[in-house]
Amino acid sequence: MDEVPTYQAVLEEVAPRLRRLRDKRGLTLAALSELTGISKSTLSRLESGQRRPSLELLLPLAGAYRVPLDDLVGAPEVGDPRVRLTPRALANGGTFVPLTRSPGPLQAYKMIIPDRGSEPELRAHEGYEWLYVLDGRLRIVLAEHDLVLGAGEAAEFDTRVPHWFSSADGRPVEVLSLFGRQGERIHVRAKSRT
Repeated sequence: MDEVPTYQAVLEEVAPRLRRLRDKRGLTLAALSELTGISKSTLSRLESGQRRPSLELLLPLAGAYRVPLDDLVGAPEVGDPRVRLTPRALANGGTFVPLTRSPGPLQAYKMIIPDRGSEPELRAHEGYEWLYVLDGRLRIVLAEHDLVLGAGEAAEFDTRVPHWFSSADGRPVEVLSLFGRQGERIHVRAKSRT
């Protein structure tokens, strides 16, 4: 993995970068001074590294050179914003992918639930769960209720109620799950039309 440059190293590279840009544009210190309103002596000290760059000096230079401020300071690239999903095996078969990277009361998961047979093994634990079927058919047993949900359908329940999930038709079912360990319910707020 590349090491993140220190601010000092980044600042030390500004002076030679400014000099290269001015040379590339064929400008004299006097011409650049007229364009930016910055004195020739200040520009010379910036390019030689005798003066630390400041925002008040770099902004007019970026405008004169018609480059982004990031180009003047050599700002490091922003990291990749994608979430790297790591599938994990469910203890009772299937796969889940954590979608939430930070700890908190509510966690989001994508689950792929296989056919677990026709004989439910009910379990109960602390929490509250909201399920949304993305693809396939989900059989959900909640105490005495035996339900089948299709794609686009949702269910929510207190996980202290004995429950069990399985594919309803022998093919894996994809489910989005929002789970709160302390029994937090999902709150959906929508504006009413008036």
